[in-house]
Amino acid sequence: MSLTDTIHLSNWLALAVVVLYAAMVITSVIVVLRENRNPIRALSWVVALIFLPGIGLVFYLFFGRSLKGLQMISRHNKRKLMHDHTPRRVDISAFDLHAEQKNLVILAHNLCRGPFTANNAIEIFTDGRHKFESLKRDLLAARSSILLQYYIFLDDRIGNEIADILIDKARNGVTVKVIYDHVGSFSAKNRFFKRMQAAGVDTHPFFKVTFPQLANRINWRNHRKIVVIDGEIGYIGGMNIADRYVYGSEGDAPWRDTHFRLQGDIIESLLYSFTIDWNFLKKTPELPKVIPVATLPSNQTGVQLVTSGPTDSWNNLSMVFLKAISAARRTIYIQTPYFLPTDSLLSALQAAALAKVDVRIMIPENTDSVLLHYASFSYVTQCLKAGIKVYLYEAGMLHAKSMIIDDGLVTAGSTNFDFRSFENNFECNLLIYDSAINRRMRDIFFQDLKQCRKLRLNEWKKRPLGQRFLESLLRLVSPIL
Repeated sequence: MSLTDTIHLSNWLALAVVVLYAAMVITSVIVVLRENRNPIRALSWVVALIFLPGIGLVFYLFFGRSLKGLQMISRHNKRKLMHDHTPRRVDISAFDLHAEQKNLVILAHNLCRGPFTANNAIEIFTDGRHKFESLKRDLLAARSSILLQYYIFLDDRIGNEIADILIDKARNGVTVKVIYDHVGSFSAKNRFFKRMQAAGVDTHPFFKVTFPQLANRINWRNHRKIVVIDGEIGYIGGMNIADRYVYGSEGDAPWRDTHFRLQGDIIESLLYSFTIDWNFLKKTPELPKVIPVATLPSNQTGVQLVTSGPTDSWNNLSMVFLKAISAARRTIYIQTPYFLPTDSLLSALQAAALAKVDVRIMIPENTDSVLLHYASFSYVTQCLKAGIKVYLYEAGMLHAKSMIIDDGLVTAGSTNFDFRSFENNFECNLLIYDSAINRRMRDIFFQDLKQCRKLRLNEWKKRPLGQRFLESLLRLVSPIL
């Protein structure tokens, strides 16, 4: 082949690459526009795709696409599961709920079919030692089934203790099924899960990230933490299975988090949530039919489970949070490890504070993510200007995710107050309509305040210019952090 032919071929190949890339960019832009997203976010992606050749397209493929409309489970299987695992329905008019709470109950039910339940007992854990001691006791006492789902399941001291119990139970005829998030548990060795599999523990990673499916799966994580034992006892909250909640990490104090042990009618909702995720992995309703046993006297502890994920038609938990904040009349107390609110949630918090609602937000002084740390700080000035009180927790990593509204509502679970939890992660939170639990959670909040530093606007404005620039820069990409 002559030199001239080689040049012509190279030119044709270069032209083909440019045309192919342009076609991919145009197709991606059309997809972004057709999704009718938030105009600012849509424009950001369009600008990135057009003006960041290569990089913009890669970022969009990994972080920009939407899963809305994806069916996690067939309609036939979903109808069957709803028939087998429908919690007992309760007439909310018989409960002492004010109008705003009743509206929230209806909203949550319409978003994710999560019914209001009564006849519940709740135990609150704020440290890993007590939570894991309780969980291990309940696992050891399991008679028929253990369903366990965690974002992080590590092969450290706590993780191996839990795994040994699961293995022993499986060998003794108990049905044991485990879901762990593949990315969240990535540092755990494969042999850790294979050891459980070999002993009869049915373990499955959620959205396993492998080639060529990397771009299809890496951005959407299952952040839920749910345990159901014998259909009678449940756990839900913010703690993963990891030593950091008991022993700390790298010489630091144990992580401060909030978790719940549940009994009563709400267990059926936990079971239904786990079963949906299991069906998504296994494509078949391969779970024992476990009916929770009503072992508790009737009481007024109303609880509702709200699930949310990128496949849902709505941003369920974001809507629930927005409704709860907008209905607040006296107090809003928030604990979250990362504070990256959507525009609507930030405006709702500011409006509440300007209306003289006592709004307090607690975030950690030091976190496990430098990027999220400074991105969270970028919202502090707007909060302080509106009269929102912001506190930095100094006693270690604050990983608790809770919101306490007035004197009758608490929501807590796996959901961080950030874009990723609201839009990209599979999450679950409890809505607890109970004044006694509200008082207990309020007491916990004020105990934590004793280990906090309150931020003041005049002092906050004096932080270094370099830090402010970094905060502003990271805020631009906060929706994908």
